[in-house]
Formats: sequence, C-alpha cells, structure tokens
Amino acid sequence: MPVATLRCMATAGLDPTGVGAVPPARADPAPSSPTRPHDPSRQARRLGLTGALLMAIGALGAGALPVPNPLNGLRLLGLPARNATVAIAVTYAGMGMLVLGWLWIGRMLSSRGAVPPAPDRGQLARTGLLWALPLALAPPMFSKDVYSYLAQSAITARGLDPYVLGPAQALGVDDPLTRTIPTIWRDTPAPYGPLFLQLGRGITAVTGENVVLGVYAHRALALAGVALIIWALPRLARRCGLEPGLALWLGAANPLVLFHLVSGIHNEALMIGAMLAGLELGLRARTSLGWLSGAVLITAGAAVKLPALLALGFLGMHLARRRGGSPRDVAVMAGILGVVALGVFAALGFGTGLGFGWVGTQGTANTIRSWMSLSTDLGQLSGQLGILAGLGDHTDTTLMLTRLLGGLAAAIACGWLLLATLRGRVEPVTGLGAGLGAVVLLGPVVHPWYLLWAAIPLAATRGLPRYRRVALAASAVLAVMVPPTGSDFDFRAYQLPMSIIAGLFMFLVLMLVVRRRMLADAAPAPVRPGVVDPP
Repeated sequence: MPVATLRCMATAGLDPTGVGAVPPARADPAPSSPTRPHDPSRQARRLGLTGALLMAIGALGAGALPVPNPLNGLRLLGLPARNATVAIAVTYAGMGMLVLGWLWIGRMLSSRGAVPPAPDRGQLARTGLLWALPLALAPPMFSKDVYSYLAQSAITARGLDPYVLGPAQALGVDDPLTRTIPTIWRDTPAPYGPLFLQLGRGITAVTGENVVLGVYAHRALALAGVALIIWALPRLARRCGLEPGLALWLGAANPLVLFHLVSGIHNEALMIGAMLAGLELGLRARTSLGWLSGAVLITAGAAVKLPALLALGFLGMHLARRRGGSPRDVAVMAGILGVVALGVFAALGFGTGLGFGWVGTQGTANTIRSWMSLSTDLGQLSGQLGILAGLGDHTDTTLMLTRLLGGLAAAIACGWLLLATLRGRVEPVTGLGAGLGAVVLLGPVVHPWYLLWAAIPLAATRGLPRYRRVALAASAVLAVMVPPTGSDFDFRAYQLPMSIIAGLFMFLVLMLVVRRRMLADAAPAPVRPGVVDPP
C-alpha cells in the first residue's frame, strides 16, 4: 500500500496487516482542578470540637446542676440525668479529646512557629470560639461556686451585709439559692470585692430567684472577662516579643480556661481580664491619663478578687524606671498609684454601701486543707510526724506556722521580682506572672483555676521551650483532675464503671484518629497527568 494510506489507517485505529485494531491516539487530558491543600491541624481541631460537644451533652447529667434539677421530667434534655454513670463517662471522654486536641495543636505551634502546617492566628481564634461555644451553652461543670455568687448577690440585693452573714443565715436553708451550695460554704460570708457583688446585685434585680437565668447571667460576666483576656493577651505577647497566636493558644484556649472560666463560671475571668487589660493600657501609655486609666482598671479587677492588685506594683515599677529608676521615682509612683487604688476602693465601698468588710473575709477559704498547696502539705506532714513521734496532734499549729512561712516566702519573691522589674532585668508581664505564681503555690489554698492567675500572664512571655512544655503538661493533667459534678466522687456508686466506660470510649476514638492520621501521612501525593512540576 502507499505510505499515505498506511498512515491514514493507523490514525483511524485500523491495523493495515489485518491482525487487530490499534487503539486510536489520545490527546493529553486537561489538567485536573487543584486539590485542597492538606491541613494537619484540621483533625486536631475537629477532635477538640467533638470533645466539647460531648462535654456539653454529658453536662446535662454530670454537671454541677442545681437542686432541684430543672431538667428532670424533660424527655430529651432530661435523659442524661437519668443515668449519671453514662453522663460522666461521656463527659470524661470529651474532656480527654479536647485536651488531646489542644496538646496536638500546641505541639505544632511550639515546634513550627505558627507557620504552615500549623494553624494561623485566624484559625486559632475560630477554633477557640468553636470549642468554647458548646461549654457556654451547657449547664455549669467542675464547680458550684456560681450558686454561692447567686446567693451572695441576693443577700446584697436585700440590703443585708454579705460580709457578715452567710447564705443559710440570710436566706434560709430551704431557699432555692441556698440549696445547691455545698454545706461547707453555706455559713461563710462573701470573700469577694464590692464591684463583683454590685454586679451580682444587678443580676438579682433582673433574674430574681430564677437559678437558671442567674447562672447564665453570671456566665455572661465571665465571658466578658474572657473577652478582655483575648483582647489583652496578644498585645502583651507582642510587647514581650512572642507570637500572639501562640500566646492566645496557651492562655485563652487553655483547657483550664475553657473548663473553669467558661464552663465553671469562676469570677477569676473578670479579675484576670481587668488586670491584664489595665496592665496593657498602662504599659503602652505615653501620657499620665493613659497609665492612670490602666491603674483604675487594675484596681477594678482587685475589687473582684484582691490578688489582681499585685499588677499595680509591677506597673508602678515600670513607670518609675521610665522616670529614671531612682528611689524618689519609686516613692512618687507608689504614692500616686496608692492614692488611685484607695480612691477606687473608697468609691466602690461607699457607692455600693458595702463598705470594706471584704478585707476581713479574705481568709474564708483557709478553712479547707488544699492538697495542692505546698505550705498546707508541709503543715499536715509535720503534724503527722509529730503524731508518729508521740508528741500529740499539733497539726493546726504546724499549719498556721507553715502557712505563715509560705506567705513570707511569697512576699520575698514578689519583692525581688519588683526590684528586678525596676532594674530592667525582668519584664513587667513576666514579673507579674511569676509573682502571682509564688502567691498561689505558696498560699494556704490552691485550686486548679487559681493557677490561671499566673499561667495566663506567663503565656504572653518569651519563656523557655522547657517551660512551655511543662505548662502544657501541667494544664493537661490539672484539667482532668476536677470532677465535672463539682463535688467529690462516690467511689462505691459509679467511679469504677465510669472509669471503664470512659477509658474504652476514649481508647477507641483515639485509635481511630491516630489510624486516620497515619493513613493520611502515608498516602502519596496525587499526581496530575500532563502537569510537569516547575524546575
């Protein structure tokens, strides 16, 4: 055949030899649409969100619910309360998933410096909000302090003195606002400042004796404090030379914040938020009006809980150093800030009609013996050694002595940090965090949420990587140590089955997540035909 005919037959798919057909030539396929980039943090963020949702569901039966439980009798919402064992198991599984997701993302941030594949600041903010939302809508967990807030606010609204009378004396044992308060706190006066009780008085005026509405109104106050933390923390971090996204993740998205400030509704949220916002205003101010407004805001935080007043000292040392750092500069700033603090306290005390009785109730919490307090542990150990040595039970005396020594050691540590701030060797934010850490750890009573006094400011500082790892580990451990019911476990009733069910559930979930991640990492990257990688 002619050569031209052979070429035409081959192009048409015909075999000129008659043996078989030749597949027609194919054109190169069009390049496929670009695939979505792989985001390793997506799995961790979804894991934490799933945990938060499980916690919100479990809180309907395992939370710090009021007495009587308003969910009783409801077909759907009341179902978790009918089986506390399953509710606690679901809650603990969610707690473990949220903590694991937080650690997973924290490892990405600390090792890769908030660059891909680690989530950026916008993703971190959205993740924190999504994790907090289910806990903000669910019943309170981990503490029943909010019911004490409601009772003390009602005492204030009735014109009685909350710094003299406890809820049982002022309202009666059968009052709806008293019944849910743990017995140990029913006869104790309020240890909180006049600003907090005045805000509570306004809540009582709106909600009356409706416990549910009162709880959510106090949660709104706590969320306002968390919003102040979110506003101040990245600015303080930038001032200290730290990545703002990392500071937000370690501080605002910390499981202790989500569990005890958002879910547990502790007034530490208002105290820390006002303290940090006031410190940021004072540090960035260039005029006297600016740092005076910061001092007023810090004092307002101290009028919620007194430890926030320590921030005023570090702000004063920073301002004195800016003026020259001489003893005269220190005395001038101490005098000015002292007048500001006394003026704010006087205005709140006389303006609210509550006076200054709260100064004398600061030792209310010392009636319990906290195992997390170093000074309390040493006192109890010394008492037990005395008993073993046949010297009698002098535990109360040794506790008083070790707690006194602990307070003295904390004062010395804070004094050294203030002097180091004046000399420029320690940043004010670092000094504040370390000083509050000494106050907490050496104080007579330590609760897990007390550690946030120090942990949140220190999250904005350029701590050593070793410190960050310790902070991550400590936050993760302490987050799961407090029972969601806000009270001690009844080991005979449901401790063992709850642990077994929660452990099995968490094990299965974690194995599925790990398996999925391993498969995703092992999968080869998709190859697009016809597309040549650039040199």
